[in-house]
Amino acid sequence: MHEVVRRVVDGGDFLEVHEAFARNLIVGFARLHGRPVGVLAQQPAALAGVLDIDASVKGARFVRFCDAFNLPLVTFVDVPGFLPGVAQEHGGIIRHGAKLLYAYCEATVPKLTVITRKAYGGAYDVMSSKHIRGDLNLAWPTAEIAVMGPEGAIDIIFRKELAEAGNPEARRRELVAEYRAQFANPYVAASRGYVDDVIPPRETRRRLIASLEVLHRKRASNPRRKHGNIPL
Repeated sequence: MHEVVRRVVDGGDFLEVHEAFARNLIVGFARLHGRPVGVLAQQPAALAGVLDIDASVKGARFVRFCDAFNLPLVTFVDVPGFLPGVAQEHGGIIRHGAKLLYAYCEATVPKLTVITRKAYGGAYDVMSSKHIRGDLNLAWPTAEIAVMGPEGAIDIIFRKELAEAGNPEARRRELVAEYRAQFANPYVAASRGYVDDVIPPRETRRRLIASLEVLHRKRASNPRRKHGNIPL
């Protein structure tokens, strides 16, 4: 993902912060056509890019920092979900994951999102999706936007059929291929308005720059109130 970010930003210059903490989420600063931006991106080379407690807190704090100083947010998504496990549940993964959701929802700066590969379940929602007021949501043809991965979905939906099949593995491969073709792609999401456009990777920089030019005068405000109730 570092290579993806550097190929998109000006001069390949990316100032990563908190590099040694929660390596499954990358955060840092860069420029797009001269404009400073905050960048968030999953790192699939660490914990497959899942969101865990540390990554959620790291991302939430960075989003709120960028919003406080009026820095547009550019998010690259490759997330297979939230990290499961007893330790995460006992540690409050729902509450900490909600911090990232809240931070993105409350941010009023321009929010640009590129889905590069996996975008599954609730983790997809919290990563600056259209559902939480993302301004521009693009996807590469390699994007998989679904409730869960094809393999896991097939094991649940067709459990009985696979158990009765003469060759379960061959049948499973067929069903996974069908699921991937019908659901685990960006075109279904685009047809429903969850993605603004499906673009080839080489157009990413150009589209982000053009969109940032349109959105740099964005003016948005949250409902008048004393303050929100962030899930601390």
